[in-house]
Amino acid sequence: MPVADFSGKRGLVLGVANKRSIAWAIARRLAEGGAELAFTYQGERIESGVRDLADTVGSKLVTECDVRSDEDVERVVREVGEAFDGRLDLVVHSVAYAAAEDLEGRFTDTPRERFWLAIDVSAYSLVAVARAAEPLLEQSDGASIVTMTYLGGERAVPHYNVMGVAKATLDASVRYLAWDLGQKGIRVNAISAGPVRTLAARSIAGFPTMEAIVEERSPLRRHITADDVAGAAAYLLSDDARNVTASTLYVDSGYHAMGM
Repeated sequence: MPVADFSGKRGLVLGVANKRSIAWAIARRLAEGGAELAFTYQGERIESGVRDLADTVGSKLVTECDVRSDEDVERVVREVGEAFDGRLDLVVHSVAYAAAEDLEGRFTDTPRERFWLAIDVSAYSLVAVARAAEPLLEQSDGASIVTMTYLGGERAVPHYNVMGVAKATLDASVRYLAWDLGQKGIRVNAISAGPVRTLAARSIAGFPTMEAIVEERSPLRRHITADDVAGAAAYLLSDDARNVTASTLYVDSGYHAMGM
């Protein structure tokens, strides 16, 4: 399929963990279109893998980022600004976390501190990044931010638990950020993907069941790949979507429209 043109565009990608990551599929698509990219990683354990992936698309900036720290987010954005001459066109936010024990059993039993941890990492991090990057994004002629959400933020999905609450917070944040930043020409959208076979998905109890149900009951009756999500993200990040903001694009074979 034709690759969207991102020649001359500069982007920041948060959330690549390995070659199976949705964030990496999106980054690869942007790079194929000519975008120049910077990457963040979380923790020394995955640093070398992220650096190796970034090297394959010619990225020269790979830096650690703890999204729970405003200071760290601001440092990362400063580094990006220096590398990209004070302008940023694209932000891919694919960051989420909940403790594994909170993705099984009852949502009711989620302890307070882990409830706030999930929301901090999975939702507030988008706000922190958008705020820090705003001065760079407003230098672009049509900047775009895309984040990853899921149907569990709208409906109760067994075992998704506190992550569903975090995604609901993320969904609302997208709308409010879109309003705040729209007057500067900065668009903010979300992609709600069906179950994708990533390493992170394996931490969700019952993931194979989720995948099987989507494949059985969605109108298209097929599962979702990271490349499917990447194609949708490329559209939202491209100039073709210049009048699309505050929106959620579903990439789930139509499952979200079904009643049972």
